[in-house]
Amino acid sequence: MSSQQPPETTAGAENPCGLDALTAAARHDFVRLRYPAANWVPAAIGPDGKPVLDVLIVGGGMCGQTAALALLRDGVRNIRVVDRAPRGREGPWGTCARMEILRSPKHLTGPDLGFPALTFRAWYEAQHGAEGWERLYKITTADWLSYLLWVREVAALPVENGIAARAIVPVGGLVHVELQTADGSEMVWARKVVLAGGRDGSGAPYLPTFPSLRRDEVGGVDARVFHSSDAIDFARFAGGKVGVLGASASAFDNAAAALETGASEARLFCRRAGLPQINKSKGTVFAGFFEGYQQLDDRRRWAIYTYILSEGTPPPHESVLRCDRLAGFALHFAEPWLDVAPRADGVVVVTPKATYAFDAVILATGFAVDLRLRPEIVGAHDQVALWGDRVGADAAARFPEFARFPYLGAGLELTERTPGASPGLGNIHCFNAGSTMSHAAVAGDIPGLAYGANRLSRAIASALFAADADGLTAALHAFDDRELEPTRYFLPR
Repeated sequence: MSSQQPPETTAGAENPCGLDALTAAARHDFVRLRYPAANWVPAAIGPDGKPVLDVLIVGGGMCGQTAALALLRDGVRNIRVVDRAPRGREGPWGTCARMEILRSPKHLTGPDLGFPALTFRAWYEAQHGAEGWERLYKITTADWLSYLLWVREVAALPVENGIAARAIVPVGGLVHVELQTADGSEMVWARKVVLAGGRDGSGAPYLPTFPSLRRDEVGGVDARVFHSSDAIDFARFAGGKVGVLGASASAFDNAAAALETGASEARLFCRRAGLPQINKSKGTVFAGFFEGYQQLDDRRRWAIYTYILSEGTPPPHESVLRCDRLAGFALHFAEPWLDVAPRADGVVVVTPKATYAFDAVILATGFAVDLRLRPEIVGAHDQVALWGDRVGADAAARFPEFARFPYLGAGLELTERTPGASPGLGNIHCFNAGSTMSHAAVAGDIPGLAYGANRLSRAIASALFAADADGLTAALHAFDDRELEPTRYFLPR
């Protein structure tokens, strides 16, 4: 878009009755398609004498609920989905996603897994009509969150909020998990655990190191230094000056949010001499890539994704125009931060060119993939194979951040650094941003979401079948569907 005016992102008043009708239609489709499928997985008893879960999904946002939808569709019904956040606060959409609209085109599908009535388009047209859909430019963040929650409700996805996974330990052929609830700890056993924690599901927000900044000074109610994923009360800094480090979408959207909430100035600092120009990931959005990438050899996969990630991703032009429309916005190229020093009344930032005084600063520096930063698997992370173990020391030294990605198997499962040392690791599946080097962007980005959820569910179903193959074979021998009993050709067994 060349216009400096904001795009149309709404199409008139809602029609709640239309959404009620769509809900009824979707549920009728479920009956036609026999969703959820009948459970076929034999029950098992754990070491504690209690039933074992077939799958525990940790994370109830977009990835977690889509994985649950796929498993229920495939007849794996003994599952739980837990999320530490309250309902509506899972993932970024109702928390730290400060963009006005999604980057993705409105026509993309994913969370629906091919159920037409579950698509965003069906949800939107039910409320705004076909003409409203044609007028819509892109999906607002608020609409996307409402849509995801509607899919969860209409598909009866079993998300339990306010429950966090504290310790995930593979033991033999099972996984032992300590859950933290409002009432205390709960111990559960599961055959499979899916880590569906989104951008930081295989790591944590990335915080650069500065001489005068301690980690415990980032985030919190009274803080003046934040990561872009933190809860930020921008109203605290109305009339003040805000500095933002980074040139990503979140950097621009946080600068805009600060100015729109009353900040007098928002300066964005970028170490590059200019913004990245091409989003190379867009060139991978087709079935052949999503289905074929994982089957390539390590050399080609490493070459493809180190190239994509090294090229960087430009911020959406809508986010850039949003900032350019606001008085008080400034963009500093080729000016990295050398130091960040919090003070009682502000923050001092030192760059190679000048020293700046801000009322608050935001580190829009993305997320690190590093399993050592995930406390729930701290006992196992040293046993997990990483890409650095596969590509050699020279390649790992050249791209250390990419070398820390876990090296996953064909079903997005963790693999062992030393073969045979930790066989239970394969029962933990990584359906989050950490899967990118092994499987492409199939866990988090909307274009690849359905490919990833289908691959995950079918790999889990296959593994559950193999684990109980003897029992299922015995059940096959006992299967007695007397098709010919009403006819004169029936022969008793």
